[in-house]
Amino acid sequence: MDDPNTPQTPKKSLVNPLIAGASAIAILLGGGTGFWAWNQLNSPQPTVETPSEAPTGTAQQPLSPDVIQETAIQLYWLDENIELVATPATLLEKTGTLEDSLENAIQQLLDGPPDDSYGTTIPEGTELRGVRLEGDGIHVNLSEDFTFGGGTASMSGRVAQILYTATSLNPDGKVWLEIEGQPLEVLGGEGLILDQPLTREGYAQDFPL
Repeated sequence: MDDPNTPQTPKKSLVNPLIAGASAIAILLGGGTGFWAWNQLNSPQPTVETPSEAPTGTAQQPLSPDVIQETAIQLYWLDENIELVATPATLLEKTGTLEDSLENAIQQLLDGPPDDSYGTTIPEGTELRGVRLEGDGIHVNLSEDFTFGGGTASMSGRVAQILYTATSLNPDGKVWLEIEGQPLEVLGGEGLILDQPLTREGYAQDFPL
């Protein structure tokens, strides 16, 4: 039995804050090197904290649960003001590669918001064909449904959701958005032109508020 005279150490509360993204869709993504194994994507300093001992190797190197937990991927949704907000992705139950973790996160994004507090402009029925980490960046391959419906705000919003989620661990890299295996150059009937590979900086310049 504990000694009633012994001071008890207060338990720390666990807080899982909601991370606000950059406003309206003027955000984008990037690549990196080293731990993320994204081969020469020029990531000087990722904005997320990394483990003190980052693993090295190829993109297929398994990540331990502790590493994945510390660098949890964020899912990006839209609020009523068409501003990005983030929630942590549900982690894989078993250890997987970084590629597996990104694919898992994007699939969660396609499945839709966790509750009515968040919105999405990604068309229902959009399917993930795959995620590949290559020397020139992150390749996200989606079904043709991604291109259906919506005006300019809706289309630019869905692009930001996918791309910002894909690079939430490394926001300075390059992202290639593909539809049925082909680079997406023009989105929708209104002709939203995407200059690939996509980056946050370039996206903010092309789609200012």
